Amino acid sequence: MNADESSLGRCPECGECIPKTWLLIEYKTDDNETDLWAECPACESVVAPE
Repeated sequence: MNADESSLGRCPECGECIPKTWLLIEYKTDDNETDLWAECPACESVVAPE
């Protein structure tokens, strides 16, 4: 994850920063980790930000 609080991280497809406002879903996994999916505003892909 990115240290910038207004960002979810970077798109693994194009490398652009993904703002929190583009978050689609956030959920807990079976091992109690938090995962999320977001749409990248630059390449319009649905990704798991890095």
